[in-house]
Amino acid sequence: MALAARLEPRLPAAPPPGGSPGGCMPAPAPPVGWPDGRAPSPRGGAPVADQAPFPLDLEWKRERRLWGPALHPMCSYLAAFPAGLPHAFIARYTRPGDVVLDPFSGRGTTPLQACAEGRIGVGNDLNPLAHLLTAAKVDPPGPAELGRRVDDLEAGWAARPAPAAWPSRGDDVTGSASGVPPEVVLAFHPRTLEQLAYLRAVLDPAGRVDRFLLATIAGILHGRGRAFLSTLMPNAFAMPPGYVREYARATGFHPEPRDVFAALRLKTQWLLREPLPPARGIAILGDARDAGTRTAAILRERALPGRVRLVVSSPPYLRVVRYGAANWLRLWFLGIDPGGLDARLDHAHRPRAYLAFLREVLADLRVVLADDAVVVLVLGDVESDGGHRLRREVGLAARAWEEAAEPEGYRLAGIAADEVAAHRKSTRIWGDEAGQATRTDRLLVIAPTELGRRRALAGAALPVDWRWPPEPRAGVVVAATQRTGQPPRPAGPRPGIVVVSGGGSPGAPGARAGVPVADGAGRGAGPAGQGRR
Repeated sequence: MALAARLEPRLPAAPPPGGSPGGCMPAPAPPVGWPDGRAPSPRGGAPVADQAPFPLDLEWKRERRLWGPALHPMCSYLAAFPAGLPHAFIARYTRPGDVVLDPFSGRGTTPLQACAEGRIGVGNDLNPLAHLLTAAKVDPPGPAELGRRVDDLEAGWAARPAPAAWPSRGDDVTGSASGVPPEVVLAFHPRTLEQLAYLRAVLDPAGRVDRFLLATIAGILHGRGRAFLSTLMPNAFAMPPGYVREYARATGFHPEPRDVFAALRLKTQWLLREPLPPARGIAILGDARDAGTRTAAILRERALPGRVRLVVSSPPYLRVVRYGAANWLRLWFLGIDPGGLDARLDHAHRPRAYLAFLREVLADLRVVLADDAVVVLVLGDVESDGGHRLRREVGLAARAWEEAAEPEGYRLAGIAADEVAAHRKSTRIWGDEAGQATRTDRLLVIAPTELGRRRALAGAALPVDWRWPPEPRAGVVVAATQRTGQPPRPAGPRPGIVVVSGGGSPGAPGARAGVPVADGAGRGAGPAGQGRR
């Protein structure tokens, strides 16, 4: 059965597009961090982003590109932030066992990083591809279980009756009974396509092992190199079908044979080369506007801590990324219609409707936030809309504060600017067809209460250790958020485990001797033991 057939009935309808573009709203000048957390916003003066800078060192930008747990690069995903960004906040503002939420989880970077550090990572997304990737990462199977399943699948493939024609799901794939789309046939060697069609028919996304395999295959469907099943297009996104046909004709492209089972073994061995995350997370499929309410219900059902201590999220870029169109080949494999997905995700938000949408999201999040919670939203500035340059660049972070967060009673800790190299912006693939983001992302740091705002500011300067995998200190035990059925064990030299001391104070992963590390209250936790680099 297609993934779409199992998931689509649970997808609520997206709101209709609306609103109109507008410019950045200015505000007067306060000291660093507004004294009372409320930024006045009259028309005039300097922008909020300039007047309330958040005093954070963007240290993750100095780390290697693939820093963090091995599961992160399972599958590329447009507009994803690096794993180091949530780590910088998880280490400062949470303790092992705390709940960390991303209501727009994408490929699961925030919830996976939280699980890898002993927290309970929760990821919500309306995109079934994003939900699949998040679920695969926060609840992965073990290597032995995975290996047995791949062996069984290969044996089933070898014993199958030879197909008389291309296997097809007709309506699931193209909206008609025409069979496999011609662009898919162009992309793969016939034997590779037969194997993909077989796996597409037998893998069940409801099962933990099969879900992991589906997500892994999605990550290796296309890209440059022998590890990928097709080299017709890059790994980050799928070229438009019309362009694929023309490109294949003009270049005389002939797909090379790839054995899907061999590629699966290679990729899964690489993804599981480290120990599994010490905590299991939660993946939710649904609208971000009620992610807080649903998260609270699930935490209550599972007898987990009932409040979220940290939110780190990047809401969809304003009229920039069409996730269905950019992933049409992966969605074909999963049995999901790209056009229908983009219609549900409603990428065509105008600024005013977009900000109204964010306000609904923030309003519902208050249901599940702890009193001292910290909320971090990564928002990119936008300078054009539908190919038309705006009269003034839309500073989304400043406007999100003024029109979405402040009206819901949040307190402003500040806004940090993150300059992004142009070649790393996902918007370059769309040219003038959609909203164009600038080279600046901004981190809007807010809190539901004054207590949270003060904690955000107090913890911003605390040092964070950046060794990965981390090494636990001697004489401590693994946090009680370990995977189900595994009692706490004495800490040894196992990488990937986040620990707490006997007194309950957390140590940042692999902290250096003599360096105070960030704890969940925004204070130094005292000298930490020495680890090796």
